[in-house]
Amino acid sequence: MDGDQYSGLRLTIVGPLPPPSGGMANQCKQLLGLLEGEGAQVELVRTNAPYSPAFVGRVPVLRAFARLVPYLFALWRASGRSDVMHVLANSGWSWHLFSAPAIWIARLRGTPVIVNYRGGEAEPFFAAAPRFVHRTLGSASGLVVPSAFLEGVFRRFGFDSRIVPNIINLQRFAVPRSVGKANAPHVVVTRNLEPIYDIPTVLSAFARVLKRIPAATLTVAGSGPERQNLENMARDLGIAGAVTFAGRIDNEKIPALYASADLMLNPSTVDNMPISILEAFASGVPVVSTDVGGVPFIAEHERTALLIPARAPERMAEAMIELLLDQDKAQRLSAAASEEVKQYAWPVIREKWLSAYRAAMPAKD
Repeated sequence: MDGDQYSGLRLTIVGPLPPPSGGMANQCKQLLGLLEGEGAQVELVRTNAPYSPAFVGRVPVLRAFARLVPYLFALWRASGRSDVMHVLANSGWSWHLFSAPAIWIARLRGTPVIVNYRGGEAEPFFAAAPRFVHRTLGSASGLVVPSAFLEGVFRRFGFDSRIVPNIINLQRFAVPRSVGKANAPHVVVTRNLEPIYDIPTVLSAFARVLKRIPAATLTVAGSGPERQNLENMARDLGIAGAVTFAGRIDNEKIPALYASADLMLNPSTVDNMPISILEAFASGVPVVSTDVGGVPFIAEHERTALLIPARAPERMAEAMIELLLDQDKAQRLSAAASEEVKQYAWPVIREKWLSAYRAAMPAKD
């Protein structure tokens, strides 16, 4: 490579694409486009490729083989024509089925491989993992994580890593805000309806908010197995008329959702570097979030957001009411957050990835 240019660099990206939308899938899609825009030759090996024929996806054992065999073949071909393989990795079965085979094949082909580990549950996964999992990770040419939180986690397991944060397209979220009236604020949550994201705490907190601000509304944008239970809970709390379960919203429509919001909530109990917080920052929306995992590394309490303990509906309600009623404070936090999020824009992140790729590649004579 010449200087800091990507031109001529041959990369294989191993990761998922939407649909469904999600933090890793959206980051993978965005990274592909940005790297190609820099002149790199980028090949994608998709970890969630559609089943062909489609009915295979409904047969449990068959679908595993139907996806794994073409995946391994694609890895073998791509790694043989790449300067670097970039593997977006996560915990659990995702590691065993997709990340580990990518590392093994890249090493067999003599291709440098970067593990871009993104899972918020890395610590319990690696604490319980067999030794061969640690050896597999240790055989990679480099380990890249998106936050100082994960950097600290891997350091405790004896792994050195470099930090390359998630990417935010600031222009995409530069949508004029059309927030609600002061007495009828709109609150949004953009997390999936799964236990680790603890939407029940949001509903309990919002029920308390309605006692102070009766015209407030809540949109829960996400899908998942807990939806029916959550809808039942909203009815039991007597707040169903003020809550909209919007389901999964297309990634292209997320900026408009934030533009309509007076407040964004992140109630997760496990997290690394939630892209939803950065999206809210980029949109100028005040944020109330739990202080779990890597959240305090991207959001500073009383400066760019209000941070609260997990599973604390009373504390969440207090923070929500504070920002919804104190517009000066809300604007002060969102202004600081808008400045903070600039460090996640591509002109900054592009140099970090270039450095990581160069470090993984053998030096030329």
